[in-house]
Amino acid sequence: MPDDTDLTPQERSDETAETSSPEPEAPQSDGSAEETSTDDTSAEETSAENTSAETTSGPTGEALISLALTELQQRRDALQQDINSLNQRKLQLEQEIAGSFVGQSDAIARRVKGFQEYLSGALQGMAQSVEQLELVSQPVVVKPSPLDQQTVSTQEGAQIAEPTPAVADTFRPDEALIRANLERFAEQPDFYADPWKLRRSLDQSDIALLEDWFFNQGGRGAQSSRGNRPRNVLVGSALIAILSDLYGDQFQTLVLAGQPERLGEWRRGLQDALGLGREDFGPNSGIVLFERGDALVERADRLEERGEVPLIVIDAAERVVDIPVLQFPLWMAFAAGPGEIYDDDNELL
Repeated sequence: MPDDTDLTPQERSDETAETSSPEPEAPQSDGSAEETSTDDTSAEETSAENTSAETTSGPTGEALISLALTELQQRRDALQQDINSLNQRKLQLEQEIAGSFVGQSDAIARRVKGFQEYLSGALQGMAQSVEQLELVSQPVVVKPSPLDQQTVSTQEGAQIAEPTPAVADTFRPDEALIRANLERFAEQPDFYADPWKLRRSLDQSDIALLEDWFFNQGGRGAQSSRGNRPRNVLVGSALIAILSDLYGDQFQTLVLAGQPERLGEWRRGLQDALGLGREDFGPNSGIVLFERGDALVERADRLEERGEVPLIVIDAAERVVDIPVLQFPLWMAFAAGPGEIYDDDNELL
């Protein structure tokens, strides 16, 4: 180091300035503080972004779901409208088909087919009934009809023709019982008689008709109608009461009337005259009502096969008697007069 004495005054003053006022050092920055500040800022920004994302995602998701449900509902409503429209179109087409010629032709074809099947069944049943008939030659008995008898008695005043023995002897063994019942029927009516007993009284003309049927026709034949259906029902009730005493439980009555209204009159009349109930009418009861003759014949065949006795009663409105009916031992047909036929035709109209 040079001696101070060797320095010039200017050099001394510069050195003195450097010694008295040293240059301040720059402060050192703290790295950890800067890093802490940066981390805080990043955390705040991340938190703000998450908060913004949550705020944005919540309402938006609910809105999307609501929008999807609305679209589905609209599609469902549109499909339901289409279905309703198609159903209406289907009904309209069915109505048009039913009213068109093709639809009517189809309905007529179905009815014709059903009628054809009915005819086939009826013909088969008739063929079976014919096959079961016993084709045995029987003596032919010729007897005038009741109308012929009335004409002969009016013109000549002759008595009733002598009965044919082969037919009239059918009820000869029970003549006393039959006549006793007929005499009782001419007395005052017994409204409290037991069931299957006649609770009404008969006129002498009705009694004469029954005597002719029992002792002259032998239980098989036609008789003149009494003028109206109630009187015919009363005569039929008396006939049923007598045969019930003769045959008991082995006896059943089959009534052929052809229409429900006529059968209803027969049911009510028989109930009133014989004191019967609804349980006495039916396939397994004492009286069976029929609208068709073929069904009646089938029932009578089954009764004879079981050893029972059928009584066939035919209403005056029936114009003809089926041939198979004539094979049974007991049947009565009421022959309608001209006035009754006219009244019946008016009822049918």
